Amino acid sequence: MSIEVGSVVEGVVTGITNFGAFVELPEGKVGLVHISEVADVYVKDVHDFLKERDQIKVKVLSVDERGKIGLSIKQLQEKKEEAAQPAQNSSPRPQYGARDFRKQGRYGGGNLSASFEDKLSKFLKDSDERLTDLRRKTDSKRGGRGSRRSD
Repeated sequence: MSIEVGSVVEGVVTGITNFGAFVELPEGKVGLVHISEVADVYVKDVHDFLKERDQIKVKVLSVDERGKIGLSIKQLQEKKEEAAQPAQNSSPRPQYGARDFRKQGRYGGGNLSASFEDKLSKFLKDSDERLTDLRRKTDSKRGGRGSRRSD
């Protein structure tokens, strides 16, 4: 069985580091499950989730030209949850309290059709005004060019 991107394979954890876990795959190849691909929750220490010699199923994320294999445990878990979720919630309920943040905000301002350039220019203008106000306030307090000197 060749190892291809997107395939699900079973392997054995051969080593654990502070950045992930090495997994021996079929045909004697070794891949890495990066710490960000171990679980859906924040992983501070890989040892909390895996032990050496654990049999695990992983999804192949990447195989580069040097033969490095990127693996994920997290993406297999997401698939299972997505498949199980529609069966649990057969009738969709309205979400009360849900807000559309695109309509609000300092720079969005309700105009959803504004171009990126318009939003960027508004942001730069607002930012420049704030920096000018800040400079005025701080220069007078620390004796900068805007302060008065009494002779």
